[in-house]
Amino acid sequence: MPELAPAPAAGQQPQQPPFGASPVSQASPNKGYEAAAAQRLGLIGKQLTEILNLVGYQSDMGKEVLKMLSMVSKMTPADPNPAVERRGIERMAMQNTQNAQQLQQAKQQMAQGAAGAGGPQGQPPGGPPGAPPMAAGMPRAA
Repeated sequence: MPELAPAPAAGQQPQQPPFGASPVSQASPNKGYEAAAAQRLGLIGKQLTEILNLVGYQSDMGKEVLKMLSMVSKMTPADPNPAVERRGIERMAMQNTQNAQQLQQAKQQMAQGAAGAGGPQGQPPGGPPGAPPMAAGMPRAA
């Protein structure tokens, strides 16, 4: 029977696992996604700067915005590319337009659903007026 390795003493680093005990390969981050994320953080940094100019850095909100701006600026390139910035703004504008269209469609569907909820002859769904409400999936009595 093979001997078990002794547990590492306090303060010692554990030994590496035996060969073959770890996965064959590890996932590596997608550099393209990282670059896109850095560009978006650059846009967020610019927006935070604009907000800071509006509220002032002495206000409570300004102090918190300044903390966020400091964190974001550590993760972004120092000199953002204007073309990249313009594309990011255009992408955000397109998303806003799409979101507005979806919201408008949802409102129209809700309005159509409310208009058609009266059922035939103006009766509410579920039976004649004064009838007790029916449980879902229960057949109506004849």
